[in-house]
Amino acid sequence: MLVIGIITRLGSSNEGHKVNVVYNEISNAIKKNGGEPIGLILEDDYKELIDFCDGIIFQGGDNFEKYDLKALKYIYDINKPVLGICLGMQLMGVLFDGYMIDIENHKNNFQYSHEINIENDSKLYNILKKDKIKVNSRHKSVIKHTNLKTSALSDDGYLEALESPNKKFFIGVQWHPESMIDYDDDQNNLFKYFIDCCKIK
Repeated sequence: MLVIGIITRLGSSNEGHKVNVVYNEISNAIKKNGGEPIGLILEDDYKELIDFCDGIIFQGGDNFEKYDLKALKYIYDINKPVLGICLGMQLMGVLFDGYMIDIENHKNNFQYSHEINIENDSKLYNILKKDKIKVNSRHKSVIKHTNLKTSALSDDGYLEALESPNKKFFIGVQWHPESMIDYDDDQNNLFKYFIDCCKIK
């Protein structure tokens, strides 16, 4: 069994109770490509939880916690595959000396919002074999000046993907590929490649 841990996000139920959230689209994308998703609630024993998993996904959301940064640093150091989505990508950028700024024109619910330009010397290019793809866009913040490698930019110059070239899989994307896998092969191929990397010991 190939176990993919999904770092939960804090949320609230309709009655106002605090809950830990895993987005169905992400768990579905994992299952579609041969993985078994489990939600991880990070606390002081996060290393044991991460060690149990074959790969990790940091979901989108509104805010991240200090323990997210500690866990991501540990995952990076042990070279466990990790995919960061939206806020998860921003977390990667912050860990490597980046910072976040708010923007106003990249949040909508379209299936395709805009094109991105993929660097041809990046792992993302090696996965997708394309220098341009169309993506959705549901974020209100972006990363600036991270020390990670830039993998893709939007036409207006914002960071859309980043990576660490020296790791098995350490890639963050600003869009939501999990929402596109049923109508866009590029997005499903990203998950498939991630899952394949999780099989490598």
